[in-house]
Amino acid sequence: MTETQDKPINESTPTPDASQTKSGNFLQNWKFRAGLIMTAIVSVFLGFFLLVFFWHHIVAGMGMKSWSSRAGAEPIECMMKDTNNDAYVSCSAMLKGEVVPLECGISLFNIGCRVNYGAAAAPSLRSSGG
Repeated sequence: MTETQDKPINESTPTPDASQTKSGNFLQNWKFRAGLIMTAIVSVFLGFFLLVFFWHHIVAGMGMKSWSSRAGAEPIECMMKDTNNDAYVSCSAMLKGEVVPLECGISLFNIGCRVNYGAAAAPSLRSSGG
């Protein structure tokens, strides 16, 4: 047999890319690093967007839970956003079998709630619009 017949046919020499992958230096690949950086940037922006979107709900929920614990009520839920720009979000709690409508502040400087009976209040308690 000659020398060329003794060598296996399917044997290949390792390439630089294969040796990098085997040794665990995949962080040196610029495509992987760029993908990792872009994933981190997108995650930060998405997290910031979600925090801003749910901010009113989070702060109002803290106020509702605080009010409920002091009043001996069970908190129910708060709306997602302040829809009329009065710095309060509509919430509700269960007190002695009745649903109590609340308006809870959306600012960290105004964590708390006020009872809002609105048009359901007695006529003597309504403000005169005249």
